[in-house]
Amino acid sequence: MTKSINKKQILKCFLVSITLIYQSFALAEQSAEKYIHERQLSNGLRVIVKEDHRSPTVAHMVWYKTGSVDEDVGVTGVAHVLEHMMFKGTKSIGPGEFSKRVAALGGRENAFTSNDYTAYFQQIEKSHLAKVMQLEADRMQNLELSEAEFKKEIQVIMEERRLRTDDKAPSLLYEQFLATALNAAPNRHPVIGWMNDLKNMTYQDARDWYDSWYTPKNAVLVIVGDVLPNEVFELAENIYGKVPPKELKARKLKLEPTQQGRRYFELNAPAENSIVMLGWKVPKIVNGQIDQLEPFAIDVLTGILDGNQNARFSRQLVNEKKIVSSVGTGYEGFLRGQSLLTISGVLLPGKTPEMFELEVKKILKDIAQNGVKPEELQRVKIAVMASQVYKKDSVFGQAMEIGSLEMNGISWQQIGVIDEKLQAITSEQVQAVVQKYIDDSQLTVGVLKPIAINKKTNISTNAK
Repeated sequence: MTKSINKKQILKCFLVSITLIYQSFALAEQSAEKYIHERQLSNGLRVIVKEDHRSPTVAHMVWYKTGSVDEDVGVTGVAHVLEHMMFKGTKSIGPGEFSKRVAALGGRENAFTSNDYTAYFQQIEKSHLAKVMQLEADRMQNLELSEAEFKKEIQVIMEERRLRTDDKAPSLLYEQFLATALNAAPNRHPVIGWMNDLKNMTYQDARDWYDSWYTPKNAVLVIVGDVLPNEVFELAENIYGKVPPKELKARKLKLEPTQQGRRYFELNAPAENSIVMLGWKVPKIVNGQIDQLEPFAIDVLTGILDGNQNARFSRQLVNEKKIVSSVGTGYEGFLRGQSLLTISGVLLPGKTPEMFELEVKKILKDIAQNGVKPEELQRVKIAVMASQVYKKDSVFGQAMEIGSLEMNGISWQQIGVIDEKLQAITSEQVQAVVQKYIDDSQLTVGVLKPIAINKKTNISTNAK
């Protein structure tokens, strides 16, 4: 006779298996010195190499520690504009040729800009590593910025902004939310830039950005894959080591003043449903010092509130009280700007922003008074374990983790410590951050009010 296996037994087996897998990765992280190696070239470029011999591929990433947080008023978006211009040719190759050459090698490549950094990557078969190094080192020092190419590309970027932000109500709400919640913090403006700044941007703005920030002293080269560290260091010295260093532009601190009370705004935009966004100013990791516990407790809090159908928000706001069709939380503890804990929900018909805010605060008040349950903590910590397991599954994921942390002043040597900090967070620590930071004096509320589009006349009318 066979015995049936109930859901609790299945869950227990899953938790045991994922824990054992995670522990094996954790042991590997504790002895990361065996797999990760670092060297600084004579021109100031830091090179980090991680061995992963599971397949004959390599992820090659150049990270520049400059993003939208370094932009001045009037030239927002220039970091992202320069990212586009980096593909427009050098003294030795023409516009678009970089991507064609990587494709001819059978590789893939791209780039991305954030608040804190700009990164360029290629993933290729290991025998082609020197070739992509030469391509990347070439544009680190020899970028040809023509005014004609700039004029064409700025039109592409303005269209990108229209498609991704101006024509998308949730994106507009988030953009306006940051601009309202933050007064001086450098992450208050969008990475893609304000449209008016893009319209008035000049070729010289992009040239100045390149000259100010694109230097070996402001970059980190991360290579993960089927390589031998000493061979990579030799290649890097022979190729990147020839790039002359430039003095870095001095950074100006942009600190957010203390918020003195609740902030509220409404945004009218074409949408089917109302969206409400709440956000509180909360702490972050400062100067790479990961011994601070509060940011890790806030990270765990977001998982308790959101994450799956058993999380508090999904269970209470979506399934039980049916106030919203979906709900989400957001928090970044590693950044150079001001951190926010954000909570947003898409209202169901007949529900109001006030209902959503009230119910969210009830859930947070319960945590402030009673803490969180052991099973809630366990669920979040298992999710963290699973995320780490999946991250290690690709050379690109590993390179992303190393590079993004390094850009925020956190050494690759601390990766395992970060995981340990998250695993050690207690119910009392989660309770304490809610008690300390969830306060109306630090709250910003944004409400998207839908505008219906009359398809026959294409005229916007306020939705009832």
